[in-house]
Formats: sequence, structure tokens, C-alpha cells
Amino acid sequence: MGSDIGATLPKACRYAVGMATDLQLRGVYVPLITPFAADGSVALDAVVGLCHEYLEAGAAGIVPLGTTGEASSLTAGEKNAVIEACSVVCSERDAQMIVGAGTNNTASTVAAVEAFEGNPAITAALIVVPYYVRPSEEGIVAHFRAVADASPVPVVLYNIAARTGRHLSAQGVIQAAAHPNIVGIKQAAAGLDLDTIQLLADSPRDFAVLGGEDPLLFPMMLMGAAGAICASAHLCTERFVAMIECGLAGKVDDGRAHAEALLPLVVACFAEPNPAVFKAVLHAQARIPTPDVRLPLMPASDAALNAALNAVRVAS
Repeated sequence: MGSDIGATLPKACRYAVGMATDLQLRGVYVPLITPFAADGSVALDAVVGLCHEYLEAGAAGIVPLGTTGEASSLTAGEKNAVIEACSVVCSERDAQMIVGAGTNNTASTVAAVEAFEGNPAITAALIVVPYYVRPSEEGIVAHFRAVADASPVPVVLYNIAARTGRHLSAQGVIQAAAHPNIVGIKQAAAGLDLDTIQLLADSPRDFAVLGGEDPLLFPMMLMGAAGAICASAHLCTERFVAMIECGLAGKVDDGRAHAEALLPLVVACFAEPNPAVFKAVLHAQARIPTPDVRLPLMPASDAALNAALNAVRVAS
């Protein structure tokens, strides 16, 4: 933050004085699964191994403790252990790390991001639209601003109405983006709707729109997105990276070929509730110790696993 004024302010208002960040979000970010060992504990060795694999394959960064990471089923201690494991790898490889910290409780979310103080590996916090309570758009924007005021790291919003019950409009996102510590959004709308098109067209130049709905990533790149937080990139990572780079470079024909080849994989991996199919495939590939998910999720069916494995073979 580097400002004498900022250093003397209470943590909860440091960003109200316009202390902008120079963080650039670009490329593919993998929202990491949380692998479990046979005894049900978090398999931290597998966390480290996967982080290395994805960054070696060209991912720009890792996103632990998101939806795909089953964050809602982890204890506080498990979350801290996952953050620490990812921090070691991201620091070693000079990669970005965006940590999921959003809840439907503003005070709890503020406390979660304040805990990031002192961890230089954390690039940003991913903060979801508050779920279940169905706040007004004014309340959603106020929630994001309160979190951004308190956060020692930049904030990336997460818009996914299918899970939260509330969609933040383009106007609401742009209103929130005026905060100097809010630097981007994972936009996971169900389609390329008018709000998403307007957001891509009208958001500030230094505000990064990241695709979050995997079948729509390539067209979003062509419309001006900066990259993607892409669960499907757990598999065939290099090809997802290549597709996003084609989109960023305007290579329509090459990117379309990647997108068409990867679409059956995306469809297969979301045939059952996320992240069960990803875990089943990673286990079948001997990359994680078990395919286990935690209740109320259920393991992937054999049919879903076989369909996804076949899609991986075709796309590879």
C-alpha cells in the first residue's frame, strides 16, 4: 500500500482514501479441489502436487477455498492448512493466489479477509454475492464495500446467481468497482446475457472481468474478458490455457477449435454436482488419493466417471 496516510489509518478504512492496487488479473486460474485422504483428512501433499501441476501447465494462479474446493464443508483449521500449502507453492513459483473468503455474513467475511494480513502469497480475496439471505442490490454493494474497506488484499467479486439466489447487475458491479480495492469479478452468469455484455463493455479499464461459466469462456474472451476462473481446467489444463490465450489474442479460428474440442469435457464434468466428477477423474488418473467428497455431496457415478474419462481422451 505504501502510503504514510494509509499506514496510520485503522484497517477498516485504509482503502477509503483511494489507494489503488496495481494487480493485473489475466489468464486461467484453477479453483482448486480439496483432495481428501482415506481417513477423511485433507490430503495436503496432493494439494501441493496439484498446484505445481497446474502452474507448470500454464495457469496464472490458484484459487483455493472456492465452490469447487468444498469450502463450506471444511473446518477453520483445514482452510488454514489449504491456504498454507497453496501459499508455499505460489510463492515458490511467483504465481497468483486468490483465496475464497466470502460468506453471507458481512462481519464474518470481514474477519476472514482480515486474517490474510501478513501472508504475502495471497494476491486477492474472492468474495461471493451473499447467499440465502437475498439482500437488495444496494445491500450487496454495501457488503462488498465493507469487505474491501477491511481487506489487506484486493477483492475479486463473485457473481453466481444459480448458487446465491441473487444476481448483481452490471450497474451494481460497476458501482462496486469504483472502490479502489475491488479489482475484478468472476462472472458466472448462466448465459451471455445483457448484464454480462454491458459489464464487459462498460467496466473500468483496470477492472478485470473473469469468466466463470465454463461453456462460455471463449466468447467471453472475445468480448473483452481478461481470463477465467475455470474448474474444467483441472483436466486438459494446457488446452484450456491455449484457448484463453487465443481469445485474448483474437485468434478466433484456433480458439474456436479448442473450445469445440473442450465442450464435451465441460459438459461431462458438470453432469453431476461439482466437484464430484473432477475428483473421480483425478483419482482415476492417480493424481489424488481418493475420489471422496463430503456430504451432502455424493461421489460421482461410474457412468459419469467413464463419460468424463472418454471426454478427456478425445480432448487431449
